[in-house]
Amino acid sequence: MAVPRKRKSASRRGNQRSHDALKRPVLARCPSCEAPKLPHRMCSACGWYGDRTVVAVEAD
Repeated sequence: MAVPRKRKSASRRGNQRSHDALKRPVLARCPSCEAPKLPHRMCSACGWYGDRTVVAVEAD
């Protein structure tokens, strides 16, 4: 069975895991209603995507 020649130091182990942290989602503003939304997705508040209304959303 293959065995590593030398043990990895804590610093190198931490560098490998540096990308595993959770990141906050990037939010953009809807151009029509200014609600926060994910980029390249339809606005859940008003149904706007691109330059037109894609889905009619019921008003509460």
